[in-house]
Amino acid sequence: MSVRGGVHGTVAAGYEPVRDAFVRNFGERGERGAAVTVYRDGRRVVDLWGGTKDVDGDFEAGDAPWERGTAQIVRSATKGVAAAALLLLHQRGELDLDAPVGSYWPEFKARGKERVLVRHVLAHRAGVPALDRPLTPAEALDPDLAAAVVAAQAPFWEPGEDHGYHAQTYSWLVGELVRRVTGRPVGEWIADEIAGPLGLDLWVGLPTSEAEAGRTGRLGRIEAPAGPGGLRMRPKRNVAEAYADPESLTRRAFGAIDPSPDENDSAYRAAALPASNGVATADALARFYAGLVGEVGGGGRLFTPATVELARGEASAGPDRVLVVNTRFGLGYMLHGAASPLLGPGSFGHPGRGGALGFADPESGVAFGYVTNGMNKGVTADPRAQALVRALRESL
Repeated sequence: MSVRGGVHGTVAAGYEPVRDAFVRNFGERGERGAAVTVYRDGRRVVDLWGGTKDVDGDFEAGDAPWERGTAQIVRSATKGVAAAALLLLHQRGELDLDAPVGSYWPEFKARGKERVLVRHVLAHRAGVPALDRPLTPAEALDPDLAAAVVAAQAPFWEPGEDHGYHAQTYSWLVGELVRRVTGRPVGEWIADEIAGPLGLDLWVGLPTSEAEAGRTGRLGRIEAPAGPGGLRMRPKRNVAEAYADPESLTRRAFGAIDPSPDENDSAYRAAALPASNGVATADALARFYAGLVGEVGGGGRLFTPATVELARGEASAGPDRVLVVNTRFGLGYMLHGAASPLLGPGSFGHPGRGGALGFADPESGVAFGYVTNGMNKGVTADPRAQALVRALRESL
């Protein structure tokens, strides 16, 4: 099967099924531009890219191809990086996971939230996945204003007693905790303490310099061909109804910024929204997870074994008040399950709505990163990413 512009990169012996699945994604699942990288035991074994840098690119018009260094917004896959910030602060003794959020952020105690613990934020149990009044895109990019709105929000359930995906408010919960504990903006902290040491082309708050911004492609919605292997999915009726109902907690959680921001806008990309607007290459996403669980390329290891167990120990499971389906979360990470299949039972990571996926599997030593510019309607289990994961499982 041919891919316009070709598929480029390398795979180690035995990982050819991943390349085959990556190629098929272009022909069968509507892929426009994408990359996938896999590390095993700190060594890169898959490094592939293809298609156009921009979702609406056209090779006949001379548009830029996707290159190895092409970066893209990874939406909620950013949450895994944000979670690492809080877990690293805990690992260093600067943050107590069992302390109330209000002990670091006194204003957050308002309206019955005094019992919200830091671990509740990471496990999506804080009870504030939505806002009574959505923020405008301009307001959402103001971290002080947005944090104040979240601090003033009444919880939608008794904090700690249930879980529901904090799709957008996770940005300001995590970002403000990092700022209160360290005195530094969350994007700056991630750059200095995570991306820098591991040598990652990953940003939460993309630098405005032309050299960096020019590497980032445009993303947008895609429609895949109908038929076997296509992207089109039929959600369960109750899930479809939740997303269609403007009063549902589902719609309100995903609509905490209204109208939806232009994700291709330079101002949006320059802001630090650790729930949704991280920019990364596939290699950076995979290398990040490799660096959580082991040594990688001289960059050291970020998580101790004890912190890995915190990340992947089940902290929330069952019906999700926002996503409606059953979900499983560790502290900041989705865990392997029907809603978000990863490599195996011990895997932990995070998908990005519409496509991106990053995870680690400590038992096999595997770390995986997939980035795309073509966004579909799914939230947690994109068929393109899942095809690559199945092929990877076959290769091991």
